[in-house]
Amino acid sequence: QVQLVESGGGLGQTGGSLRLSCAASTKVSNFYEVAWYRQTPGSRRTLVASITGRNLTKYDESVKARFTISRDNAKNTVDLEMNSLKPEDTAVYYCYVVPGPPGWSSHVAYWGQGTQVTVSS
Repeated sequence: QVQLVESGGGLGQTGGSLRLSCAASTKVSNFYEVAWYRQTPGSRRTLVASITGRNLTKYDESVKARFTISRDNAKNTVDLEMNSLKPEDTAVYYCYVVPGPPGWSSHVAYWGQGTQVTVSS
């Protein structure tokens, strides 16, 4: 069982920055994949950014060059640095981890409780 606690959400301004952090109850350095998703009312949850155990990153086209996902192994956190914020970035952001690779018993997804990000125009 992995517990995830997100922080850093809140109100941002267009063109400004926010940093989200997801604290895990176990070592993030061992995780097969970690990611951030976001969801707006009436829409499905969508991938914002992900990073694998080999530090391969993937970003949604809408956030490329603006957002950066990183893993702080010393603090056991997964962070999302969000720059050049836009009103369309407004959403609830969820931390997501998969501890083990496919075929392993630890290949189970865990979600954080979500943190609201609101970007004012």
